[in-house]
Amino acid sequence: MKYDLVIKNGKAVTAVTTFPADIAINGETIAAVGLGLHGRREIDAAGKLVLPGAVDMHVHLQMPIGRFVSTDDFYSGTAAAACGGTTSIIDFVETAPEETMVAAIAARRALADPRVVVDYGLHMTITPGDIPKLDQVPAAFAAGCTSFKLYMAYGHRLNDGQLLQALTAVHAVGGLPVVHAENWDVIQALVAENVAHGRTTPHWHPRSRPALFEAEATGRVIDIAAFVGTPVHIFHVSCGAAAARIATARARGLPVTGETCPQYLFLTQDVYDRPGIAGALPVCSPPIREEFEQAALWTAVQRGDLQVITTDHCPFTAAEKATGLANYSQIPGGVPSIEMRLAAVYGGGVARGLLTLPQWVDLCCTTPARLMGLARKGHIAPSYDADVVIFDPEAPWTVTPQTLHETAGWTPYEGLALPGRVQTTIIRGQVVAADGELQVGAGYGRYLRT
Repeated sequence: MKYDLVIKNGKAVTAVTTFPADIAINGETIAAVGLGLHGRREIDAAGKLVLPGAVDMHVHLQMPIGRFVSTDDFYSGTAAAACGGTTSIIDFVETAPEETMVAAIAARRALADPRVVVDYGLHMTITPGDIPKLDQVPAAFAAGCTSFKLYMAYGHRLNDGQLLQALTAVHAVGGLPVVHAENWDVIQALVAENVAHGRTTPHWHPRSRPALFEAEATGRVIDIAAFVGTPVHIFHVSCGAAAARIATARARGLPVTGETCPQYLFLTQDVYDRPGIAGALPVCSPPIREEFEQAALWTAVQRGDLQVITTDHCPFTAAEKATGLANYSQIPGGVPSIEMRLAAVYGGGVARGLLTLPQWVDLCCTTPARLMGLARKGHIAPSYDADVVIFDPEAPWTVTPQTLHETAGWTPYEGLALPGRVQTTIIRGQVVAADGELQVGAGYGRYLRT
């Protein structure tokens, strides 16, 4: 039998094993996995790793923050994702004051649908202004938003009573709460004290957001979720103490998961001591922390105490970052990582012997797909979507703004040498990127009703 497309002679990598295999695709679906398969079109993957498309369940594209909008829009951000081996992303939607959740989803989709290159879904954000709208959660769930973002920081911060209400509403529909866990009261007090004493440079950013209180907030929302009886996922864990809270909860049998991001695995807080704008560029929250925290996070990932690596991709230009140089708390927060994640976790994890190939795939592809309810993504097997990445472990490259397709014009990982990179990205049977060049146009991606 001849298939539409066969990826031949590669080493298939799943979340549980590796094996030599040909991957056969008919239409948009994986049709067979075996040896000696033939297709009307064939791609030779000899010497390459063949894995399911990566899923980044935490990105902010075209996201308004204050007077700025994150630099990568739905086209440039998903094009960069595709070139980096990410075939599905989950972004965010927020309601305006008089807007329903379903109307907000429709408005966000109107921006994304004509522009996306990869498949995408949306988390519904629940802010204090949305507490009176919690009766709309079932409609948002039915419209495809099956995960709900809860903040414990910023203007979107929910107090403990509001967290209880939101968690209860999400649990009632079988949704997944995803949480930014920090202690906002402590942060505000420390920022005010620093600014009052003239301590306004980015050096003070991590010192205003202590790891101890990230862990405290993580434990607090886990306890509230346990009282409600709902699963909960903790976003962008930046320290060992927060990872330990998650591990302890899981040891008690609680349905808690957590993630970390490349900025916490590859950078340390001395980046904030760089002069001028260079120190402002890596400002994100939670902050990048000390070297021992980086080591603790790698250990947590290795042991399975953290189950996912995402990016929290939310870049701003250098000029936009510079607007906060007089007061670090006014710097728009976020860094670009959407394109380098898959190769970086291979280089920093697998190539260094910290992770196995299946762990790499589980962290970047399979578990995020499962958590987001993407039943046809994140695995290589018949009947799954033909989202496949061919990765060359012997193609070294160096991360620079010139080697990326992101639009911020800078990367916090500039100069990071990686041993391998994505060669080909296939989404639903179509090659969307090959050798760093996009092969499809805007709008190829589809909305995922997660």
